[in-house]
Amino acid sequence: MTDSPKKIIPIAAVEVVEEVLVPLYASQEKIYPRSVSGLFSRWRWALVWITQLVFYGLPWLDWGQRQAVLFDLGARRFYIFNLVLYPQDFIYLTGLLVICALSLFLFTAVAGRLWCGFACPQTVYTEIFLWIERHVEGDRQARMRRDAGPMTLDKAVKKSTKHALWLLVGLWTGITFVGYFSPIRGLWAEALGHQLGGWEVFWILFYGFATYGNAGFMREQVCKYMCPYARFQSAMFDKDTLIVSYDAERGEPRGKLSKHVDDQAKDPHKSKGHCVDCTLCVQVCPTGIDIRNGLQYECIGCGACIDVCNEVMDKVNFQRNLIHFTTQNAQAEHGDADNILQHVFRPRVGVYLLVLLALTAGVLGGLLSRMPLKVDVVRDRGVLARLAEGGRLENVYRLQIMNATELPQTYHLAAEGLPGLSVASEQDVQVGPAESRWVPVRLQIEDGSADSGSHSVRFMVTEVDADQRKPIHVTEKATFLVPR
Repeated sequence: MTDSPKKIIPIAAVEVVEEVLVPLYASQEKIYPRSVSGLFSRWRWALVWITQLVFYGLPWLDWGQRQAVLFDLGARRFYIFNLVLYPQDFIYLTGLLVICALSLFLFTAVAGRLWCGFACPQTVYTEIFLWIERHVEGDRQARMRRDAGPMTLDKAVKKSTKHALWLLVGLWTGITFVGYFSPIRGLWAEALGHQLGGWEVFWILFYGFATYGNAGFMREQVCKYMCPYARFQSAMFDKDTLIVSYDAERGEPRGKLSKHVDDQAKDPHKSKGHCVDCTLCVQVCPTGIDIRNGLQYECIGCGACIDVCNEVMDKVNFQRNLIHFTTQNAQAEHGDADNILQHVFRPRVGVYLLVLLALTAGVLGGLLSRMPLKVDVVRDRGVLARLAEGGRLENVYRLQIMNATELPQTYHLAAEGLPGLSVASEQDVQVGPAESRWVPVRLQIEDGSADSGSHSVRFMVTEVDADQRKPIHVTEKATFLVPR
């Protein structure tokens, strides 16, 4: 039996496709924000001036014989105008931080990224650094041409001048920051005399170069990738939150301006929408987004696109606010400003506001009723109990007395809780202004007048010479040990 011939099946030719390399990480194109003027630009610069006058000017204010605002970490005292706070008052700082967080939540629920667009330090310093860049290198087109061209003497001079000014602003910012923790007048004197300490030099350079890098180079990258607020802000947004929006119904279909401007202005649906596709809204955006593509997490709500779009609308005789601050509900219902205001005080905003007011009232009430005298009692563990002269039983303690006023004070020490209990050491103690003092105190009773074991006693510290007002009085508990 012979084998049947095998059938040969032709194989179709396979086209070989060249490999294409797809980068996982694309380099970020540099953004050249265009200068803009308008209502929101003026508001933004007003906030720049206000925040920087406060930041740079506050350390130079005096309050009596000291700096008005000073966080003296070495002495563990925090001076805020007439307040002198100690580490034991950390609860007030915690309350202040919670108030700031709740305020941010409230502003976000009502007006979106209001903080980011107008008062955030990253936005403020970016505006300052951009202002320097524009005045040294020119506006957007000039900067783009210079960066694309070869290195010339003019380019080197302008770049060097810009970076030198940026570094000066950064170092000035670093010195001011450290001036909140070390008296700023002495700090400047030490800096000019080249006598700064190691830690002061470190923090001045750290904060200065952080400002230089963030505002000069990273800019929108900080807002996009480093700031956590951009990630969780959507949890606080709803359809009644004010956002920067593009009116697509009115603006589309976008296109270059028709020659028949008057006809198009009378009937926007006749040919094209009101958006003339000039892309100026993209050119002025500090994060480089196109607001016409809808709400995006990169939008910081600065309103620059609104200002420039209104300028274009004025030039082509169209109605303003093609890009404007509105809410999603108002835009869907074609609502006006009254419609937006009616939905401002919704349940979420009400909860934020009530909690914020209650917490603010609590912190202010605590500060106003705060006792300017603090006492801590520490038992001397080297001597638990001993017999003193005259057959009296003695316990030894150490009292930390903190004077939170700006005047020297004298305090009287007393104790109660056991029959015949008396203070056998110094009873009148002087403490300087805004100082704390450790005082050894000996309490005595008649030997055999109390049962063995531990007994609760109280130290009473009373202000002496309180003039016409009621003297300050503090009571602290302690334990008196009676051996067997």
